[in-house]
Amino acid sequence: MSRWILFLATIAIGLAAGLGYAWFVNPVQYVDTSPDTLRTDYKADYVLMIAETYQVDGDLGAAVRRLAALGEKSPAAAIEKASQFAEQQHYAQADKILIQKLANAIQVGNPVQATPQP
Repeated sequence: MSRWILFLATIAIGLAAGLGYAWFVNPVQYVDTSPDTLRTDYKADYVLMIAETYQVDGDLGAAVRRLAALGEKSPAAAIEKASQFAEQQHYAQADKILIQKLANAIQVGNPVQATPQP
């Protein structure tokens, strides 16, 4: 029985030492991370947020600059990947429409009228 207690105590001490080191001695520090380091699902959400912002303010230039931060070869490519992901993951129809409206505006280069805020 003492063998099991020693084993469990060793595991607990190792776990506590590892967590203490990781949290207090040498914690991870994220500095100047950019959207191009995001996973695909977060990139799709980022594109959706850009589309929502674009729907409100109608600033196509700002939307294109934000999309460029994703590191794709073009803003249209970033939107295409996000649109495909949204379709695969069954995003709400309203969200898919917002992404498509942004894609259309970028293709045409024609901004939408900003939606007035209540």
